[in-house]
Amino acid sequence: MNKGVSLSLHTPLHEAFRLKPDQWRACERAGIKTLRDLLFHFPSRYEAAEEAGTLTDMHTGDHVTVIGKVKSAATRKAYRKKIPLAEASLSTEHGTMHAVWFHQPYIARKLVVGTFVKLSGKIAERNGKQYLANPDVEEAPVIPEGIFAKSSEKENQNETLTAIYPESAGISSLWLRHHIKTLLAGDLLAELADPIPDDIRERYHLPALAAALVFIHAPRREADALAARKRFAFEEVFFIQLARLRDRARYTESTSFAIDIPESLIDQFTARFPFSFTNAQKNTLATIVDDLTKQTPMLRLLEGDVGSGKTAVAATAAYGVTLGHPKDNKFAKLQVAYMAPTEILARQHFEGFIRLFEGTATPLALITGSECRKFPSKTNPKESTKISRAQLLRWIASGEIPIVIGTHAITSEKVAFKNLALVMIDEQHRFGTRQRAKLTRKNDATPHLLSMTATPIPRTLALTLYGDLDLSVIDEMPPGRKPVATEIVPPRARTAMYEKIRKEIISGRQAYVICPRINEPDPDKASAVIAKSVKEEAARLKREIFPEYEIGVLHGALRPKEKEDVMAAFEDGDINILVATSVVEVGVNVPNATLIVIEGAERFGLAQLHQLRGRVLRSTHQAHCFLLTESSSAHVLERLKALERATTGFALAELDLSLRGTGELSGERQSGISDIGMEAIKNIKLVEAARIEAAKLVARDPELTFSSALLDRVNAIGSHLHFE
Repeated sequence: MNKGVSLSLHTPLHEAFRLKPDQWRACERAGIKTLRDLLFHFPSRYEAAEEAGTLTDMHTGDHVTVIGKVKSAATRKAYRKKIPLAEASLSTEHGTMHAVWFHQPYIARKLVVGTFVKLSGKIAERNGKQYLANPDVEEAPVIPEGIFAKSSEKENQNETLTAIYPESAGISSLWLRHHIKTLLAGDLLAELADPIPDDIRERYHLPALAAALVFIHAPRREADALAARKRFAFEEVFFIQLARLRDRARYTESTSFAIDIPESLIDQFTARFPFSFTNAQKNTLATIVDDLTKQTPMLRLLEGDVGSGKTAVAATAAYGVTLGHPKDNKFAKLQVAYMAPTEILARQHFEGFIRLFEGTATPLALITGSECRKFPSKTNPKESTKISRAQLLRWIASGEIPIVIGTHAITSEKVAFKNLALVMIDEQHRFGTRQRAKLTRKNDATPHLLSMTATPIPRTLALTLYGDLDLSVIDEMPPGRKPVATEIVPPRARTAMYEKIRKEIISGRQAYVICPRINEPDPDKASAVIAKSVKEEAARLKREIFPEYEIGVLHGALRPKEKEDVMAAFEDGDINILVATSVVEVGVNVPNATLIVIEGAERFGLAQLHQLRGRVLRSTHQAHCFLLTESSSAHVLERLKALERATTGFALAELDLSLRGTGELSGERQSGISDIGMEAIKNIKLVEAARIEAAKLVARDPELTFSSALLDRVNAIGSHLHFE
């Protein structure tokens, strides 16, 4: 620690410690900028000081600790890129473990053959062989007795635990542990005010904040660590609930438009659809229409599986709103804003609304970052036309266009509505609360809010992250819809799979191939586990498998116009096979596509795999989903078999939360909620307890002014929380 520096919780990390450039960058990436950030950077797991994990049943990606005797240590350069590296072999009770350190050849000189060491790191795999990648190295003078003993055999031993932290290039678990212990030994803990009220802490037997920080970073017993994790898990869920419920209290205090929507006109509009609404759609629509008739603003989340008909319900609700008028002007129309997460999806919804609203004398607009369009065109009443942004903004501001569909461009301050009565947000979890708030503050009266998602969300997660919203679920699929035939394809069956794809393409169908990466990983890096890339796979398929077919590429790094051109070509049938990242996960709808191949399926969450599978659900032909993995892990295969068996997303989401682990629900880390918070979401009793306590406090004081520490925590968590 730097001498002569007066320290506080807000002291920047680089002022308190001497940091190398790579350490500083790594801390920045991990969100560790101040001493407070470092104190609240929690371990991901613990290891008993005497224990090392058994070498049997190890899986690629697992974090393990191995104690053994150094058999060999050497330096060499990687074959392709000549990267210097160190290699070592360790003799353990259960066999030999290999380790590799990339860009760290000096480590080989520190490893003396015949000495005992403890290696802690992540299991990687190359050419079917497992090894430890860039593990931490600590001395172990003698190999401890019973290092592979079961926990029951060690109950009477001293249980001192070692905290293991998430690592990144530049900072190791060892580095984090050392610097955090330095802080725990100082006076900083005395600065911390506990934000959880004393009576709540006592009711649920939660340790005080300072004690919990010591317990979580330096526990002597497993019970200490569990008590600390319970406290921080409760705290995170509790404050998310407080932020959400305070938002709801504020929102519902305001007045919205009470809209008179004749049932007969709603029935006329639903008759425009080429299908009959399911009972679930009818019930959901009735609930939404009932909400819209009230002056209290609606706050509702609509969940529905892929293809369940959420958009049909939303379009009908939008039509109902346009039938209403402001109180002071019976000739003016109320307005609807529909926000989609991508330009592709916004354009798709716009074109879908055109088909539904044709002949209703209801103008529509599309506004994205790259274009503005209006329907109907003056020259062709059945088509839309491009218009200038300035002209469109004038029409929206005057109220002449009642339904506006767009991306986050709608939230711009330049987009002003005359009588915005309903805000609809598609794929709610992809927008932060700030974007939602911007849209719902577009005029004096508070608009009704309908959020929608096809991403299956476990009940505990919905209660936590969307605690301010009422929940409606469309849990019924249209009759006659065939489930996607899902199949795990082992490496030996690739050729047969390609022949199935060829037959479908000959029959006039199209296919998606999904890859986890855009570019090939560096094969000489530890992270270079088997993971296909879009660019390389598209080139390989064209070169080796399907030279006679058109193969397109779609990924997030393309410019909006490039994405639009690729999707238009795919929709028109000019592209037979679209190789893409998960950018196609949300809403992309090409009914002629009946096949989806997902490479590296183990790298996606079950909920995300289900979303991807939904891209071929809209076809009237039998659709197929092929899951490919190079992993032989029983854990991975168990997850993928669950997708093979299940047809509904909601059951899969609950299973994903229990099987896949914290922080990975939809295949990506959750923004605004930590891994320890995700652990809490597995516990319905804890979530409900936190919700009850939060509701009591908001009912007593909606602005939560009775405690500055509590209010600061709510404001901090509410400012950035979203789920994506």
